[in-house]
Amino acid sequence: MEITGSMLIGAVSTQGKSEEFRAFSPALNVEIDPVFGSGGVGDVDRACRLAAAAFPIYRATTPHQRAHFLETIARRIEELGDSLIERAALETALPTARLEGERGRTTGQLRHFARVVRMGHWLGATLDSPLPDRTPLPRPDLRKCHVALGPVAVFGASNFPLAFSVAGGDTAAALAAGCPVVVKAHGAHPGTSELVGRAVQAAVAECGLPEGTFSLIQGVGNAVGEALVDHQAIRAVGFTGSRAGGLALSRRAAARDVPIPVYAEMSSINPVVLLPRALSAHAESIGQAFADSLTLGVGQFCTNLGIVIAIEGPELDQFVDATAQSLRNKVVGVMLTPGIAAAYAAGVKLLAEHERVETIAMGQATSGGCDASAHFFATDAASFLGHAELRDEVFGPSSMLVRCQDIDEMEDLLGCLEGQLTATLQMDSGDVPLARRLLPLLEDKVGRILVNGFPTGVEVSHAMVHGGPFPATTDSGSTSVGSAAIDRFLRPVCYQNFAVDLLPAALSDVNVLAIPRVVDGKVMLPN
Repeated sequence: MEITGSMLIGAVSTQGKSEEFRAFSPALNVEIDPVFGSGGVGDVDRACRLAAAAFPIYRATTPHQRAHFLETIARRIEELGDSLIERAALETALPTARLEGERGRTTGQLRHFARVVRMGHWLGATLDSPLPDRTPLPRPDLRKCHVALGPVAVFGASNFPLAFSVAGGDTAAALAAGCPVVVKAHGAHPGTSELVGRAVQAAVAECGLPEGTFSLIQGVGNAVGEALVDHQAIRAVGFTGSRAGGLALSRRAAARDVPIPVYAEMSSINPVVLLPRALSAHAESIGQAFADSLTLGVGQFCTNLGIVIAIEGPELDQFVDATAQSLRNKVVGVMLTPGIAAAYAAGVKLLAEHERVETIAMGQATSGGCDASAHFFATDAASFLGHAELRDEVFGPSSMLVRCQDIDEMEDLLGCLEGQLTATLQMDSGDVPLARRLLPLLEDKVGRILVNGFPTGVEVSHAMVHGGPFPATTDSGSTSVGSAAIDRFLRPVCYQNFAVDLLPAALSDVNVLAIPRVVDGKVMLPN
């Protein structure tokens, strides 16, 4: 499929008339064709008006129709074949195997949400029978279910050109909920975005849905994104990216005449806690595995391992030696964009020159451009607690060891951390009492707590939580990955004393959708 440099406004392919730009190849260090035109306020308005017109029709689709649409998107993406992977590799410098895996995750989560839609539990169907003879007051007939929120704006992420972008998790969850989507493509991979956008556009047509069910806006700068968040047709925003970007969108959305939620996944340093018995038994292997995880994908994951927390001792020294030896052998990686590479270089420079920080090890030297080498630093708990700049995220393959004198100091350190996406306990059976002591602290700070392993992989499943307290996200009660991601784009409606023929299908007397329901306080499963 040809890349034309276009936006997709409903069923129409159009060239933006504002600032022209090209994609940049970080591996080749050159701009690449074709030329893209940035959209303007008028383009955003057309896309949002189409989405608003599509909403009442799309939200009324049956679970089967909506699930079939999601499955059709997945098939259409797969039919793009090697051209998608080749373009994504050119625009991101990510290896082919990583991108093939990410494509599988993207189509997998679309099919996952298709299964979720068919299951029906997300509707929250609840029926309370009338009690006309109850005293002192009778109870009316009350029925509740969830309905789609409305058109959703999704901002593509820089570090996941497929799984968190045009047809990624936010889009899949919003479409599953019954919400049309307007995507703002990330400027780092516009060609990849156009290809995936055309796959979604084709699926809309194939399934006979209104054209405004999906649109894709291209553009550089902030104007397009601001216009999208400002538009009164938009009812929610999905965003994955920097803290500055997420907070800017949140402030803008809150300032609207009718404020809307922004579900922004932002910064996290994802602490790894090394408990004593685990270090005593496995210091070397933990160090090697840690180095591998830190450098995976050049560290450009929201779950990257920003700090390691451990109690001083000879076992910790063994971990440090193993990590340092492994990192020194790590080859240079290419980061996603010049901006990300520059920010990483500034972050590691600040740490390397900080008077309270020791540089333990570095990967192989870089040769400029978007190259990045791994860095492993160390400090003590008192310095970490006393210098707020040491707690900032450095996005890339950099981590800091924080040495503690005892478990009390470890608790103080964990207590000072901001909200996080993940925390990991490296532990053995003998560490259970310490883990139990730390667990309440971690539950207060973190969306996902791991025992052993590392958090880089985020499974698309029913139990997954990819979220956390601020500033990991702007909404600690939600997740951007897993079945519960659909809840962000739904709201409850109660129907009181309704005639049966006016009720949503989920609330009819007979369970016509064959979904789980709560009837008079009892969970009723379909036969």
